[in-house]
Amino acid sequence: MNGKWGTFITFEGGEGAGKTTVLSRLSELMKEQGIPFLITREPGGIEIAEKIRTIILDPLNTAMDSRTEALLYAAARRQHLVEKVIPALQQGIHVFCDRFIDSSLAYQGHARGLGIEHILSVNSFATEGKMPDRTFYLDIEPEKGLARIEANRGREVNRLDLEELSFHHRVREGYHLLADRFSDRIVVVDADRDIETVVNDIKGYLSLALKGFRE
Repeated sequence: MNGKWGTFITFEGGEGAGKTTVLSRLSELMKEQGIPFLITREPGGIEIAEKIRTIILDPLNTAMDSRTEALLYAAARRQHLVEKVIPALQQGIHVFCDRFIDSSLAYQGHARGLGIEHILSVNSFATEGKMPDRTFYLDIEPEKGLARIEANRGREVNRLDLEELSFHHRVREGYHLLADRFSDRIVVVDADRDIETVVNDIKGYLSLALKGFRE
């Protein structure tokens, strides 16, 4: 352990926002600059959480209750955090995570109608109050994001992709509420642009958040 914690950065967005592609490009940049980093995802990132992910996202599990869904996400998040994220941060490794607590707040809290405060309480218990140092929310209209998924046949099609369009609009609305509420942490990035432009925007913020990162 080097005595200095790494920075915990999360990436959020609706279906088809481009998080995976952005993280792939940022990974290349971090390697080039020799900065210690780890890329992971939620739900998943470790064996237990990946098994929970399979249950949550299985298109056959349409009977899943909303509260069950929320609790499964929180359980996966807890195990992932204590088994992978926290140990990496303690070693001074920067962690880039594809989704974290804001996903639960937007999807289950707002879009499912369970209440942002209720879901925040459940997840605060699960994470012991651990929040990201910085969050990049990739914002795109649901119609365009879902069209990207349809065009990308190689992408995983999950249970959430099968929701009605109105659900995805509520998710986006939830993210906007969170961006206003946590404006000191969440950076809204227009994802309806070419990938290089989006990555360049994020690089500018990373040069401020990560010591040693160069644009």
